[in-house]
Amino acid sequence: MDELRDRVERFVREHELIPPGGEVTCLVSGGADSTCLRHVLGSLGYRVSALHVNHKLRGADSDDDARFCAETLGAEVVELDGRGLSEAALREQRRSVGRERLRATGHTASDQVETILYRLVSRGAATGIAPRSDDGIVHPLLPAWRDETEAYCRDAGLEFRVDASNAQTKRGLIRDEILPLLRRLHPAADENLLRALDTRATLPPALAELLAAPVGSKRVDLGGGVQAVREQERLWLERGPIDLAGEIRWGEWTIRSELQGLRVRGWKPGDRLAGRRRKIQDVFVDAKVPRSEREAWPLVVRGDEVVAVPGIVEHPEVQAVRD
Repeated sequence: MDELRDRVERFVREHELIPPGGEVTCLVSGGADSTCLRHVLGSLGYRVSALHVNHKLRGADSDDDARFCAETLGAEVVELDGRGLSEAALREQRRSVGRERLRATGHTASDQVETILYRLVSRGAATGIAPRSDDGIVHPLLPAWRDETEAYCRDAGLEFRVDASNAQTKRGLIRDEILPLLRRLHPAADENLLRALDTRATLPPALAELLAAPVGSKRVDLGGGVQAVREQERLWLERGPIDLAGEIRWGEWTIRSELQGLRVRGWKPGDRLAGRRRKIQDVFVDAKVPRSEREAWPLVVRGDEVVAVPGIVEHPEVQAVRD
């Protein structure tokens, strides 16, 4: 018990998940993970409350879970109609409650492994659960395994519930069928899958954060005039504006001009030709430039105005040759 508690405390401090002695609301289901979470954080001196969302999907079982969370864990119970919702929609429904508070979930290293596998299959990316998600929810139990939280509860004399419906979810399929097969291939399958995230330790922090972020659009500065850009599942590096002083190289392009005040940079959504209303995106479409090549295509700019698109829109005093 003490070793797990110390591990969680180090993780919370390392990632600054909860202020010392601060308030945190545990999102509890009544299972071993969230029961362990509430007890561990309380024993570490945090001011802990609990919140349970009853989706009313399993009749009496759902009501029993809610009653257990209220009576045993002291949880506030919120009832929301989850009928007909997907797993993802149910998750968002749960996470919509209590946004004004710092919230914590009982996700463990075991959940992390399942998440990595699911995202590898569904997205082709080995990403997992970040210590703190974009909506501010923290995950203090990520350094602990599921069997450790169950052992903690038993050793501490803590009751917990078992949700039989978990087996019917995508995560349940991975947990009950896929991971046992992978362990037959190699007994350290779980630990080795978890190591798929270790490569982030060698990445610049900004890039690691970008990779860990939920799918969306984001741009981070890596320094040295280089930016990493993410659009949904696509990721590329982009050089920042550089002065066009005489002659420069940009990828396959050699660009030259003696005009003062010109710079070269990559395309950004919303760019337009100087003095015109035409969008650069439309220029690319008309020129049949593949979408995969647009981010690397150089633009010659003066301030925010695009004065030339090499190979497509020429300027009399800008020369550009592609190898």
